[in-house]
Amino acid sequence: MGDAAHVGSPAHIVFSKPFIVNPTVEEYDTPSGYRRFPGGKELPDKMKVWKVQNSEKKTYGGVVARSYGFTDSPDAEAIVLGVNNGKEYGAVGIGRHGNFLQWGYSSPPSEMTEAGQKLFLNCLCYIKKFDGKAPLVTRKGYPRDNAVRLAALINRIKDKSFFESTFPAELKEKYDGDPDGLVEYYKDNFEFIYRERTFLIDSDLKTLGLSSNRTIETLEKLIELLDSDEHSETAQKLLIRYTQESFEKREQWQNWHAENKGRFFFSDFGGYKFFVVPEGYLITDEK
Repeated sequence: MGDAAHVGSPAHIVFSKPFIVNPTVEEYDTPSGYRRFPGGKELPDKMKVWKVQNSEKKTYGGVVARSYGFTDSPDAEAIVLGVNNGKEYGAVGIGRHGNFLQWGYSSPPSEMTEAGQKLFLNCLCYIKKFDGKAPLVTRKGYPRDNAVRLAALINRIKDKSFFESTFPAELKEKYDGDPDGLVEYYKDNFEFIYRERTFLIDSDLKTLGLSSNRTIETLEKLIELLDSDEHSETAQKLLIRYTQESFEKREQWQNWHAENKGRFFFSDFGGYKFFVVPEGYLITDEK
C-alpha cells in the first residue's frame, strides 16, 4: 500500500471528533492492479484520493487487508480504503476488529499529512470506547469470495496441493483447464458455498428450497423444518453444520433460538457458522 487513501464517507466519527479532518483531495490514475480483480475493468480511469502520509521511502511498508469477508462479523468495519497496486479496490487501509485498530500506513506521525495526523489521533480516541470488547470471531475459514477468485487462477498455479486444498477432486476433473467454467460454477452457487477442507456447494440446502446458507431467515426456516417428518433429518444435519451447537431435540433448538433472537450473525471466516453476539456487546451510538 502506498501513501494515499480513497475518498470515502466523511460521516464516520473519526473524520470529525475530536478533530475535524479536512483532507486535500486529488485525482490519481486508477491503479493498474485493480483491473485484475472482479469489477476492476468497470472502474473509472481516475479515482479521488487523499494523502495520509508523505513517505520519503522508495518502497512502502504499508499493510492492507483484503476486502473479502472483512466485515462478515458485526464487530468489524472498514474505516478507510487504502490505495494500492497489489490488491483489489476495496482493500482496507484502516479498519477495526473488536478492540483492535488496524492502521495500515507505515510512516511515523512526523511524515503524515496534517489530515493524516488528525485522523490518526481520532482513530486512537475512537478505539478507546471498544476497550475490553475482544473480537467475536477468529479465523477458522476463508471467505466464499476466495472460491471465485482462486477458481480464475487454476491455469496459472501449478502446485498440485493448491487444487487439492481448495477445490473438490471431482471439480478438478470437470474443469481442468477451464477457469472460466469453474468461476461461473461458484458464481452460480455463491450463496451455497461452504468450506470443509475445500470449497463445497451445499446440495442439502438446495433440496430444501432455501436460497442461502448465511441468512437469518435460513436459520429460522431450518428450525421450523425440525417439525417436518420429511425434512427434519436434513434440517438437523444443516443446523449442526452451520452452528456451534449440536442439540438432539427440537425443543432445544427452539429454546436456543428464542433466547438469542436478534443477536445472530453468520461468518465465513468463523468457519461458516452462525454466531451469537453477547448481550450488551455492540455499541449502537453514532460512529
